[in-house]
Amino acid sequence: MAMNPDEFDDFLNDEDEPAPVVDTRADGRLLRVPLGRISPNLVNPRTDFGTEDDLKDFGRSLKRRQIQAVPVVTRKAYLNLWPDHKDGIGNVDVVIVSGERRYRGATAVDLPALECVINDGYAESRKTFLDAVVSENIDRQNFDAIEEANAVEVLVEAFGTARAVAEHYERVDGWVSQRRILLRLAPEAQELVRRQNMPLEAARKLGKLVKDHQWSASDQLQWWEDEQQERAKKAAAKKAARTAERKAAAQAVSVPPSFTAVKPADAVPAAVPGIAQRVEPEQSSHAPAPAPAALPVQRETAPSPTPTPAEAPPSAASPAVRPAGPIRQPVADEPSVLVRQLPTHDWEQLADIVIAELPEAALHNLTERLLEAVGADTSSQSA
Repeated sequence: MAMNPDEFDDFLNDEDEPAPVVDTRADGRLLRVPLGRISPNLVNPRTDFGTEDDLKDFGRSLKRRQIQAVPVVTRKAYLNLWPDHKDGIGNVDVVIVSGERRYRGATAVDLPALECVINDGYAESRKTFLDAVVSENIDRQNFDAIEEANAVEVLVEAFGTARAVAEHYERVDGWVSQRRILLRLAPEAQELVRRQNMPLEAARKLGKLVKDHQWSASDQLQWWEDEQQERAKKAAAKKAARTAERKAAAQAVSVPPSFTAVKPADAVPAAVPGIAQRVEPEQSSHAPAPAPAALPVQRETAPSPTPTPAEAPPSAASPAVRPAGPIRQPVADEPSVLVRQLPTHDWEQLADIVIAELPEAALHNLTERLLEAVGADTSSQSA
């Protein structure tokens, strides 16, 4: 059942007033055009349409269903722009704007016709036509760099200047120059770019060198060979540096940090009021280290109303200390003893050591000396 055009708004069940349907085609007509009446345009910068097998696969897909119509212009509209292309396009009815790959795929499988949309609005000017031809290709991801460079060059010729092209496509000026520079490469070097065997960054660098030095094809290929060797050296150096860093990091993780609480031999201990420390004679680096031996330690005590009991010799694990007084120097043939340094930086630990080592009477005498040192009243202590 055919729908009444006046009932279009009811079909959408929209209570609001619908916008009018506008035919946006300039003179658009969807036609099924025989392949013999269609010609590709002669200004398409694209030259790589895939292999013969690729085109046959694409043509078989078009046989099943052609989803996208081919935009074309009439022969007359096209020749108004390029009259000298009359012999090139032949006696056809329409000329392809974009979609030449569809045309080639259909030809590969002997498809009799293609659905086309005729729109002479694309042929208002060369600029308009080329913009329609190139825009679709530039936006394609598989548009190779050399084809893109050719497309940009065609646009510059149509627009007059590179800046006009950049402004039209809302790009910076460098976007145009970076592509046009590739056209200075020899065909052999351009083929390397097409196959992606030469990166674009290197190709643009080579293009600038060709512009400055007018290099021949052999010069360009020699430069690329040298450039590859230099790049390989830099890559190997970076790889070696990364490997060394990983090894160093692995070793740092696997080896635990060493720790010692022993002070350096040349460290001078801080003086402690009332306690003298043993000074060791300097040892020769060539003489063998003598075996440790216990040395008697002299202690001097201050006068006390009560006699001082006999003192027991310090144990091997306790520090060798004695009250203040003249320092006893060992004789020349006396073996030196490595004395553990007192923890003068930690008074609480120092106090614990003194309390553990000194007898009670000596502790009382030491306490009086310390109180006198700080100017405290010791009368109450004596009483």
